[in-house]
Amino acid sequence: MSDDAADRLRLALLNASTSERATSQNFRRELDADLAEFQVNDGQFPRGYEFDGFVVTGSAVSVYWDSEAEWVDPISEWIREAVDRGLPALGICFGHQLLAHALGGEVADMGEYELGYREVERIDDGDPDPLFEGLDDSFLVFTTHSDTVAQVPPGAEVIAENDYGNHGFRLGHVVGVQAHPEYDQTMAEAVTLTKDLPDERIQRVLDGITDENYARACETKRLFDNFTDYARCVRDERVAAD
Repeated sequence: MSDDAADRLRLALLNASTSERATSQNFRRELDADLAEFQVNDGQFPRGYEFDGFVVTGSAVSVYWDSEAEWVDPISEWIREAVDRGLPALGICFGHQLLAHALGGEVADMGEYELGYREVERIDDGDPDPLFEGLDDSFLVFTTHSDTVAQVPPGAEVIAENDYGNHGFRLGHVVGVQAHPEYDQTMAEAVTLTKDLPDERIQRVLDGITDENYARACETKRLFDNFTDYARCVRDERVAAD
């Protein structure tokens, strides 16, 4: 085995999306790692914890939809055990909410919809969270959600927010972000057109999916490399300690 192959991360991709193929393609494009993918909303769960970390995708469901998301409780149990074992985790949108829910936080309906390219502010004392290393204090992201992490898990820190509420938290090696840095323009347009919102609002969002806004939002894709760099450091420290 080459040194490069030995250095590659092995991550579990917990795909909770109902648009499985597009979501899989998005994350495989952005994550520089070998991915073991599990369609968790179809009951496909990892059987063990032999990974260098895991990533949880977005989904059209809510963590509190007991009858329509019976898989949330068993995958939450796996998440808690994985976190107890020290595996780094990244959650995106629903994944952010699921991590918060699994670790003792609260997810709630906002009573409104955040949709489109929006500014998000880092919350720090001038020293950014490792996930946001290299990003400006304020950065542009594509958002689509009507649930929010109303209360972060015990011991967690809020690392990003905007006027809609929480946009990121960290608890140890676990981080979540509410927005979708993995989206390209085609995905942003397709998702927008599925929303049951007034036509004029849909059109405003579509009008904002410009080359300029997408180019700005692409800067936020850096967080995927930041996460894999962080997970690699955690792995290497663990190996050195053994």
